[in-house]
Amino acid sequence: MEDFLSIKISHLAEEDRPREKLLLKGKSVLSDAELIAILLGSGTKSLSAVDLAKHILSSVNHDLSLLAKLSISDLKKFKGIGEAKAITIVSALELGRRRKLVTASAQKVKIASSGDVFNLMKPELMDEHVEYFYILLLNRANYVIKKQLISKGGTSGTVADPKIIFKHALDNLASSIILVHNHPSGNIKPSEQDRRLTSRLKEVGKNLEVPVLDHVIFTDVAYFSFADEGLI
Repeated sequence: MEDFLSIKISHLAEEDRPREKLLLKGKSVLSDAELIAILLGSGTKSLSAVDLAKHILSSVNHDLSLLAKLSISDLKKFKGIGEAKAITIVSALELGRRRKLVTASAQKVKIASSGDVFNLMKPELMDEHVEYFYILLLNRANYVIKKQLISKGGTSGTVADPKIIFKHALDNLASSIILVHNHPSGNIKPSEQDRRLTSRLKEVGKNLEVPVLDHVIFTDVAYFSFADEGLI
């Protein structure tokens, strides 16, 4: 019965076709299914692109975040979705995800304490099983200019090259920086290597007039701050 009731886009009034509707009325008036239909371009012999899009959305309870988790293989299981259409949907949703990340990072965050650093870095470091080394680039008012990944290592360490660190700082006109790395083991205590590296970077920063304000060791449940402990 659904096949007989489905109406092909080409049979609709021009103002009701997704592409034409977008041109005539603007993108905001289109439903999720209509936007996905534009990505699909066409449906099947029995389903319009809009109907096919509704079928896909129904499978994820109309939750776009769940749709974004579907792989190309998952999407190809729907009749009428080949590799090219699946790639188009995945690519569009990935662009949306990246836009969200850029928007979030564009919101100015001021660092007033080590706790602010810990909370800011949760999206990057929570649940990670290998070690990452980041720097936070700050302006004169201690607002974050950028989170910069320096290196990714194994379960027991990573490399933090002072030349790379301060090149990023100078290129972004940072007034100061904060060092952040995680301990996948959950141990918040700094190693002797952590202490030597912090001391070395502190000296380099002092000479370049880009002071290192803190070095925060991140774990999923707690953190260690060199500044809080008077070690920097």
